[in-house]
Amino acid sequence: MRLFFLSFLFLLCNSVDAFSIPYHQKPDVIEIRKQMLLAIKSPKVTDSLYSKLQLIGKKPPLILAYFGALEALKAKDSWNPYKKVKLLVASNKTMLQAVTASPNDLEIRFLRFSIQFYLPGFLGLNKDMRADKNMILEQLKQKHYGSADKDYVKNIIKFVIDSRQCTVPEVAFLHEQSAALN
Repeated sequence: MRLFFLSFLFLLCNSVDAFSIPYHQKPDVIEIRKQMLLAIKSPKVTDSLYSKLQLIGKKPPLILAYFGALEALKAKDSWNPYKKVKLLVASNKTMLQAVTASPNDLEIRFLRFSIQFYLPGFLGLNKDMRADKNMILEQLKQKHYGSADKDYVKNIIKFVIDSRQCTVPEVAFLHEQSAALN
């Protein structure tokens, strides 16, 4: 019986996904970004990535923001209205924790901005869009991109322009920033 238990434990430890991140290692943000793009279109990928990020003990602010984004995606994929709202409220809370932990992070602010952009106004969960847009513009002005590469920053700029949340001068500024990244 003891041998069976040890064998089972050994198999379990070896079957853990390579994406499972030990407490002392940094998560691979580039891989998480790739998986997020897939998760937007696939509830299966959403659930998988959510489970993997859930295993991380003390999440760094950026990983916490991605976890909050996944909560919003789970809400999108849910058919139960009560569960949708519950997940969106949880997502909003998680995103607030990430922003509080790292208020000047371009990518965190963009993630929250993009989630709130798609939320219906009657839920009252999209009240941070203006603050996030302003912080995104400020970080772009200072060229503080954090861990985001140039292509990711260009995608952020494109999304913010397409959101139609900017004034004409802000759109001109965003176009200038995008051109400077080429």
